Amino acid sequence: MDTNASMSLSAGATAGSSEDTDSFIKVKSKKTQKRKREQDGAVMDTEECVASKRPQFPPISGDKLQGPDEMRKIAVPAHRYTPLKENWQKIFTPIVENLQLQVRFNLKTRNVEIKTCKETQDIGSLTKAADFVKAFVLGFQVEDALALIRLDELFLESFDVTDVKPLKGDHLSRAIGRIAGKGGKTKFTIENVTKTRIVLADTKVHILGSFQNIKIARTAICNLILGSPPSKVYGNIRVVASRAAERF
Repeated sequence: MDTNASMSLSAGATAGSSEDTDSFIKVKSKKTQKRKREQDGAVMDTEECVASKRPQFPPISGDKLQGPDEMRKIAVPAHRYTPLKENWQKIFTPIVENLQLQVRFNLKTRNVEIKTCKETQDIGSLTKAADFVKAFVLGFQVEDALALIRLDELFLESFDVTDVKPLKGDHLSRAIGRIAGKGGKTKFTIENVTKTRIVLADTKVHILGSFQNIKIARTAICNLILGSPPSKVYGNIRVVASRAAERF
């Protein structure tokens, strides 16, 4: 009896264990399920967005794009009052007729004030006009400064001779003389080779031109300030300018 009971118990235990193993199902962790759902959802969302939910923005009118009227003020130093008065008609005409801006010279603050109005169409016109007046105030001719209005890729750059090398007294005068040359010959040569315009005002150097040409002219002027002979500078800028012309 004992043997039969023990055998029946062992058989029941094995049957129960097999039933337990069948009843237990391996469940995936919630994290993996959540990740899979997010991935599937993201794929579905991106496909739906690309297919049908792409936003459609109507074109903005010129009035809304322009915003409120803006003003720029350009200070005029005392030594440029007379040239400004003599060339006011040449400065006034392109700003008003071509750029559709309002301009005036404020006698109290000694500033040239440029303002947008309803007729202004281009947003960048105000910046062009301000650069044009600033170039004239720095000493450029009106005809040269007008290129800032006509062309888009022209810039102004200014630096001091003492920024390149701290010079004083006669050393500073000789450095400025090397940049100008006899009768302005060196300055004119650099202008013609690099297709820029250069103004020497005391210790300030102002360069007007494209980005690449300004870089070539600035390098030549810095070499002259540091003491290089003009003949060597001529050769270097001619080589660099010819290489730049070949690229284009």
